[in-house]
Amino acid sequence: MATENSSVSVSGRLQLEIDVPALAAVLDGEYAGIRDLVRTNLVTHAAVLDEADALGIDAFRERVRDVVVQLAATGQTGMGFPGAYGGGDDVGASIAAFETLAFGDLSVLVKVGVQFGLFGGAILHLGTDHHHKTYLPRLVTGELMGCFAMTEVGHGSNVQALGTIARYDPENREFVLTTPDEQARKDYIGNAARHAELAVVFAQLEVDGRTEGVHAFVVPLRSDGRVLPGVAIEDDGRKMGLNGVDNGRIRFDGVRVPREALLDRFAQVTPEGRYESAIENPDRRFFTMLGTLVQGRVSVAGAGVSVAKVALAVATKYADRRRQFTSSRDTEEQVLLDYGLHQRRLLPLLARTYALHFAQDVVRGQLHEVFSSIEDDPQARRRLESRAAGIKALATWHATRVVQECREACGGAGYLARNRFAALKRDSDVFTTFEGDNHVLLQLVAKGLLTDHATEFEDLDQLGMVRYVTGLAVETVIERTSAHKLLERVRDLLPGGDAWDREAGLLDSEYHLAMVRFREEHMLAGLARRMKRGIQQDEPGAVFSLIQDHVIALARAHVERLVTEAFVDKVRALPEGTEKDALGLLCDLFALSTIEADRAWFMEHGRLTVQRSKAISREVNDLCRKVRSLAVDLVDAWGIPAAVLRAPDLVGPAD
Repeated sequence: MATENSSVSVSGRLQLEIDVPALAAVLDGEYAGIRDLVRTNLVTHAAVLDEADALGIDAFRERVRDVVVQLAATGQTGMGFPGAYGGGDDVGASIAAFETLAFGDLSVLVKVGVQFGLFGGAILHLGTDHHHKTYLPRLVTGELMGCFAMTEVGHGSNVQALGTIARYDPENREFVLTTPDEQARKDYIGNAARHAELAVVFAQLEVDGRTEGVHAFVVPLRSDGRVLPGVAIEDDGRKMGLNGVDNGRIRFDGVRVPREALLDRFAQVTPEGRYESAIENPDRRFFTMLGTLVQGRVSVAGAGVSVAKVALAVATKYADRRRQFTSSRDTEEQVLLDYGLHQRRLLPLLARTYALHFAQDVVRGQLHEVFSSIEDDPQARRRLESRAAGIKALATWHATRVVQECREACGGAGYLARNRFAALKRDSDVFTTFEGDNHVLLQLVAKGLLTDHATEFEDLDQLGMVRYVTGLAVETVIERTSAHKLLERVRDLLPGGDAWDREAGLLDSEYHLAMVRFREEHMLAGLARRMKRGIQQDEPGAVFSLIQDHVIALARAHVERLVTEAFVDKVRALPEGTEKDALGLLCDLFALSTIEADRAWFMEHGRLTVQRSKAISREVNDLCRKVRSLAVDLVDAWGIPAAVLRAPDLVGPAD
């Protein structure tokens, strides 16, 4: 067990001491109160972590539901809802609570996300006063359970092409919902198989023979536990993980709901059957509607960071106590974390987890600001949507990588189910496709970069996007980042001239920022040039498909730049002291290991010499040695309760 304070020689002279509670306060930030409430609840319900395997699937689902309702009674799950309906009026606090809940059982987490984030969030953000008064009071307490029926088996990420139909019947003033074929079957819907009484169903609205695009409707599924006529529900059955969540398939056969069932914040249908919307452009209307649901991506990103924290806490503590081999014949066996290779395996991942923590702080703050603002700011919403998509992709990929590396770093003990990795691995793997496949999300990020948030582009579907970015947008981007202008921008990025990046100190944060900014700018210009050349020889769609690897590379470079800036800004903003010094070490390690990981690209593009590349690797090794003595305190500062680490063979029994 780590002491509350520890010290390490940073430069050979300076002794760095970490005050763990003080660093924890920096990490918890303004939401320390709600995070502590969640930690208390995690300890109270820690036994659920052992029950996924001990109970059968049906019993475990009921157990998870019970835990979710008990959590709701404490107020932690309702923070994002209006106070008038039992909520906390604090969107940022709701995300912080969700992030912290991800330290525990992930079936509980996802059940919370489905009930209060997706189902509740759709009614809150897409509905109006009538829907709020009717549903939110019982929804916030968990008394009224629901599901979010968007995904269809045949359309995946292409939400705009959903096949479910909601046809308005003016004579009876009702919508008639129909699943026309198997491709339009709603699938993988959490809460659907057992517990949902209502569903928010996304369907193509037809009014007077005309399709008005995808809209959302509140549709009853069950009454007194029995599935209603016209509704067919099947259980998806056992999954790779998250078996405490009852995912199911839903079909509708002429199900009738009243006109008021339309969630009508952005569009209405009059009793006589006239469609009305303040947003005339159907594509803009669709993207505006989806934009209100961005909270889900922000939540999943935060959960991914928390999963990485749990895995690293277990692996780091194990590496600090597990001994293997001796460095000489007359010494005791060495602890794993003293080996350079083990430091290399874990500590850059620890630094990246801290970096993503602070990047998540930024996106959470933006979400809170956008959703708390009285005035709607379309540009702020677009920036939020892009950043949320990118951070979600990098954070969930990071979680998957960290869980695997940490499991391996714990050897055979890491393979035992009681030591947490089995559950972490199986339950978090789907995060990379929750709330959008990561590759699709990064294409959305790149879209925004290519067009510089051009208003016209935001309204286009996939085909329109291809046509636009290979036409006018390319001309715009080429003009903005042409070869000579790009060189000027690079010189602006590199203080002291074009050679500055080869002469700057390796631990200079301005150097780190200049490198990741240069990479993004160069990739943006290169992608635009490829598109321009390609459309002279082939169809736009084919060109876009051929260069998608460059699209993803650009988006990743952009998001890594945002993450780097978030970390650097956080360190710079802290007052002088040990917390700033410790985070400065981690920031350097994150930045240099990021450059090192892509050094082939930097060398290909003249930003890294062979000698400097080798110097960076030496510096990363040195930073790992410095961080090593702080590692246990750094993971302790995350505040993961011992009761939920649940790895007795690796970190010892919980106190």
